[in-house]
Amino acid sequence: MIYISKPLIEQEEIDAVVAVLKSGMIAQGTKTKEFEEMFAKFCGVKHAVAFSNGTTAIHTAVRALGVEQGDEVITVPFTFVATANPIVMEGGKVVFVDISEDDFCIDPTKVEEKINKKTKAIIPVDLFGQIYKYKEVKKIADKNGLSILEDACQAVGAEQDGVRAGNFGTVGAFSFYATKNIATGEGGMLVTNDDDIARTAKMFRHHGQDEGARYEYLELGHNYRLTDIAAALGVEQMKKVDRITKTRVRNAKLLTEGLTGIKGLILPRVLKGNSHVYHQYTIRVTEEFGHTREELIDFLKSNEIGCGIYYPKPLHLHKHFRKMGYKEGDFPVSEMLSKQVLSLPVNPFVTEKDVNYIVDKISEFSKT
Repeated sequence: MIYISKPLIEQEEIDAVVAVLKSGMIAQGTKTKEFEEMFAKFCGVKHAVAFSNGTTAIHTAVRALGVEQGDEVITVPFTFVATANPIVMEGGKVVFVDISEDDFCIDPTKVEEKINKKTKAIIPVDLFGQIYKYKEVKKIADKNGLSILEDACQAVGAEQDGVRAGNFGTVGAFSFYATKNIATGEGGMLVTNDDDIARTAKMFRHHGQDEGARYEYLELGHNYRLTDIAAALGVEQMKKVDRITKTRVRNAKLLTEGLTGIKGLILPRVLKGNSHVYHQYTIRVTEEFGHTREELIDFLKSNEIGCGIYYPKPLHLHKHFRKMGYKEGDFPVSEMLSKQVLSLPVNPFVTEKDVNYIVDKISEFSKT
């Protein structure tokens, strides 16, 4: 079976976890600090603060930006729910705008019309591993005095104009869930160059306690800490991040070369100035393909090829958000793409032979 996702866990990760278990310090400790320092250096930012998962990192970032009851935050419906839920957690209103067809990311042309005096921030998503159209969104944000929270949960190592993900907002958030390019099972990271945001983040993840002031609770906080067990995995994964990324990019390149020209398939684009890290290699299966997406999925699975739909229904069509007044037809691009997208395997265990097999099978099926 060629799996759609599989974390690269090798002997180094196993040894690192065992060492932490033997050390007696298995909660947040020195390994977490080491992971934070490595990640900050990798991204080229001043601060990296580790969290229990990507959701808690986003929630903390929303809090640190000062989102309060009644504030509005603009984001996209074509993403995982963890992008939007933290807005609600802080009492804010989720204001969706549609995405662009070319990169699956926020459409800058749709943003300004949703801004009003209640708007506090914008949360663009670097979906599937490619950074959003930062310059266009930043111009709008600056004009209106808004903060940007970059949801980079799928984009560890992605670049735009030579600058790495995590730098395309006042604050950024990453995920290290088991399927991500860098995996710690569960885990997340908040990154920023703002000292106040970093301080707020560290307090919020630790029950509202400031560093060096144990049992002094300055404000509301949660237990959002990362364990040293997970951090040990993160440290070893960071040592392999370039290898992991290169393998994914190679596999994506081979898939694109092999699938180009097959009628009815729209392949992922890398926009000018961007480097894509392919958390997902996502194609679009259109009517011209001659078979439905579901028929292609069944065929692939019958030939031991994993695949996945990310995402089958935009957030605004779920009950959770429909009750906010959203309805079908509000975001046509997101709705259309949700019916077309299909992600193919590019994880580090996928070999060139595997890619050729995937290409051959899809090509074969397209001719039937």
